[in-house]
Amino acid sequence: MFPKPITAAGCKVWLTLLCLALASLPAMRARAMGITVLQADDLPAHTEFVRQLKDSQEPGGRFALERVGAEAVAIAAASSDVSASAEDDRMLAGVRTRGARSNANANGSSSGLVDSICVAVGLDAAKAALDRPGTEPLVLAMLSRLDYEGLKGHPALRRIDRRVGVLLRDPAMADQIALVDAVLPRKRRLGMVATSESDPLLREVQRAAPGWDLQIEYAPDARSVAGAIKALLPKSDALLVLPDLIGNDQAATLAVLRAAATAGVPVFGASDGLVRSGGLAAAVSTPTLLAKQARALGNKVAAGGGSGAALVEPATPATVRVNTTVARALGLRLPDERELTERVLAVR
Repeated sequence: MFPKPITAAGCKVWLTLLCLALASLPAMRARAMGITVLQADDLPAHTEFVRQLKDSQEPGGRFALERVGAEAVAIAAASSDVSASAEDDRMLAGVRTRGARSNANANGSSSGLVDSICVAVGLDAAKAALDRPGTEPLVLAMLSRLDYEGLKGHPALRRIDRRVGVLLRDPAMADQIALVDAVLPRKRRLGMVATSESDPLLREVQRAAPGWDLQIEYAPDARSVAGAIKALLPKSDALLVLPDLIGNDQAATLAVLRAAATAGVPVFGASDGLVRSGGLAAAVSTPTLLAKQARALGNKVAAGGGSGAALVEPATPATVRVNTTVARALGLRLPDERELTERVLAVR
């Protein structure tokens, strides 16, 4: 007996089923993507970033937190205290010290498909991740621009057999320029105090602000900041605090803010702390936004991006913070934070 021929309707059914099966493969693979997170400290922003990554992990995806660095053993021991809550136990499940090696999925699955990535949080964790053998794709997250500049010469960033993505913790300088423009339209004299390490940031500002009158004074050390600010204030409509050695030094930042307040010159920057301390406004990111972006960057890297050269992304989207008390003191009426955020994003 010969098999019955397949009718046109039957062919259509089989084709439909086949298409549905093929279409489900990427989704199945995405759900199965595992993440190993390397953390070297307990900074609040880093801890919140890790928690957001864990909480947003899709069902079926492995999540492991690994402590690295000199204090890894002590941190792991403290994390396993019998008084910890059940939620803390789940959060810290799979914690390992630097001496341990992750054997599962170290180089991707046996089929050649990448089914896991490693996310290093902060500079110390990034260094530890780059020093490790293996070819598992890496995402180096929560780095400053200067952190990344310091890592550029690492041999692991030039390997063609390992894909690396870099997520900077600060928004692009173009976002900061867009914010200054939104708050002070038609004002183009922008002052910055810089150090010798600030050149990569200054080049980024120059690319983002063609036609602006950029005033730059160098301060070789913290004691020189006051003199640099004094030279800048008479020729600046606003000051921009860069996320460099000055912007990351509380005393230096406060010196900028106090001098600018006395002169009635607004200050912009890249951190919530600067706005709380007396800056007018800042384009910033948050651990929640960065965790979401890190996951998306991880998918890009796993799909083939960053091979042979790191795939670098600034924090995006940015959100705007405004100090309304400072705005009133300067006689400025500003749009609310949501509208300013929309204006910054619209420039991209």
